[in-house]
Amino acid sequence: MSTTFEAKVVGFLCNWCSYAGADKAGGAQKPYPHNFKIIRVMCSGRVEPEFVLEAFRKGATGVVILACHPGDCHYKTGNVIAAGRFRLLKKLLIQLGIDEKRLIMEYISASEGERFIEVITKTVRDLESLETAPA
Repeated sequence: MSTTFEAKVVGFLCNWCSYAGADKAGGAQKPYPHNFKIIRVMCSGRVEPEFVLEAFRKGATGVVILACHPGDCHYKTGNVIAAGRFRLLKKLLIQLGIDEKRLIMEYISASEGERFIEVITKTVRDLESLETAPA
């Protein structure tokens, strides 16, 4: 009996853009992978490194940070802060022995419901193939 690996993906979504984009996709009844769990944050700049590390500690296959597009942050520079933390977290993950490909950051606006579906579906698929790839 063959079993297929199912990734556990945690997504931190900015309230004003990416969460609204996810809501737009949901309002259009567009399905996305059920193994993508959304955590709504007021701003991607509020995603502390500890949150990401805790998600991995609790068994997440991958973590996604979805932010407003550059120049569109409701709080002016939150997405810039998030991008800086993202780069540092990638380096930290390598030091901890966690594949840096397991941490993803994308920009999605409130009007990009279709893009939300595309990004999440591809991310989950990529993480699942990463997990099942030969060592």
